[in-house]
Amino acid sequence: MAEYLDILMFAALVLAILSGFPVAFSIAGTAILFAILGWALGVMNLNLLGAMSQRIFGLLTNNVLIAIPLFVLMGAILEKSRIAEDMLDTMGRSFGQLRGGLGISVILVGMLLAASTGIVGATVVAMGMIALPTMLRAGYDPRVASGLVCSAGTLGQIIPPSTLLIILSDVVSNSYQQAQYEQGKFSIETISVGQIFASALLPGLTLVGLYILYVLIRGALRPQDLPPAPSDLPRPPLAEVLQAILPAILLILAVLGAILSGIASPTEAASVGGIGAVLMAAVKAGANRRFLLIGTACLILLAIGAGLFPVRLQRSDLTGGDYALGALYVLLTLAGLAAILMALRNLIAEKVLQPALNSTLTMTSMIFATILAAGIFSLVFIGLGGEDRVHGFLAEMPGGPMGALVFSMLFIFVLGFFLDFVEISVIVLPLVLPALILMGHDPIWLSVLIAINLQTSFLTPPFGFSLFYLRGAAPKEITTGQIYAGVAPFILIQVLAVALIWFLPQIATYLPRVMF
Repeated sequence: MAEYLDILMFAALVLAILSGFPVAFSIAGTAILFAILGWALGVMNLNLLGAMSQRIFGLLTNNVLIAIPLFVLMGAILEKSRIAEDMLDTMGRSFGQLRGGLGISVILVGMLLAASTGIVGATVVAMGMIALPTMLRAGYDPRVASGLVCSAGTLGQIIPPSTLLIILSDVVSNSYQQAQYEQGKFSIETISVGQIFASALLPGLTLVGLYILYVLIRGALRPQDLPPAPSDLPRPPLAEVLQAILPAILLILAVLGAILSGIASPTEAASVGGIGAVLMAAVKAGANRRFLLIGTACLILLAIGAGLFPVRLQRSDLTGGDYALGALYVLLTLAGLAAILMALRNLIAEKVLQPALNSTLTMTSMIFATILAAGIFSLVFIGLGGEDRVHGFLAEMPGGPMGALVFSMLFIFVLGFFLDFVEISVIVLPLVLPALILMGHDPIWLSVLIAINLQTSFLTPPFGFSLFYLRGAAPKEITTGQIYAGVAPFILIQVLAVALIWFLPQIATYLPRVMF
């Protein structure tokens, strides 16, 4: 039994999580119990756990992961301020008269919300409460409507910026470095968040295109499933459409543009997104629009000016022009700060900021607690010989490197039926990725394949999170069976997207190669 403790440990972890006990405690508790059992049986050295303090310190000082709470806050503010609802309503009225138009609008809004919030739960619940009743009133098949809402809501995991991609970039970068060390290289290359974001952008848009293509084909073959919206739903004027979607698009361009262009780190870009969301939400809540626009313009001018013409006031060779420019920067900073403070005051008065902060703290605590617990689990798993077993198993797979990759993708897909993407990312991937990279697979291409695979875990019964979110927000006439049946075609579309990127890797590797 002692030689199979690593396998038993993984099986015990799945059972502990399925029991409904809190995930972080299940992971850490299982690891500690098996560490003691391994020590008692003489196959585990408990001194290995001394490395845990280093892992905790590394996690809490990780510049990449610090961006997570800021991106979560950005999405929470946009959701609590009902900006997402305005986008859904406006886009629904824009496309409603087309056959399948409401479905296309749900997909497009899901894409915009994905790039501006990155929070699956918020997107699915918002669309379940607003778009789903509209589609049902228009005569949509309940299964199609449910599947559209669930799948469009999960786009937040593959379209950057997203929590999944940030965690994945850290895991892939560490695995890539580990693989290089094992190859005897001492000049180590790393993979940045910007590269992962760039690699996921075109695949994410490809997935959106496949969803829309499915809606159009189904609308043509089975028009009774996706009829046009009622004619009493007036088409909004162009100005209203731009007012609803333009702020979100500008926020997306600011955040992604800053990261992909190399102007800002992910954490800095996430802080830009957080401030932008605060200002947008304050305008929506009725704050002084002119004052906020002036403050926003000052912040933009400050960012451009400080980037092009930096002034360091501590230097001794400054000219009068430098001092004047420094004074201008100070004034721009004060004007921007005044706008931010007024926006925060307005959001507090409207009770938007408090629930957004609560949501951010809850989600961030869950993610970081899971990553910390996974650090304990991986240490014990390595101590019990699990890492060597995984590497040996993949190396002996029939079909060589491709066979190992096929098995790994199927294994991750099956785990997605039972585990959350965070658990799979921080427990399974660090064990599998180094071996796959050593076999010659491109780490950036691998990360996109795995990201879409992990996104599918939100849709797969019985524990797909999107299914639970929609079940809580959907009208009573929608049954759980209809939700499960509705997501089935979209799971197949996800598999098709993985196959496309598998056989056309340029979809994932073109942008990172050009931009980095």
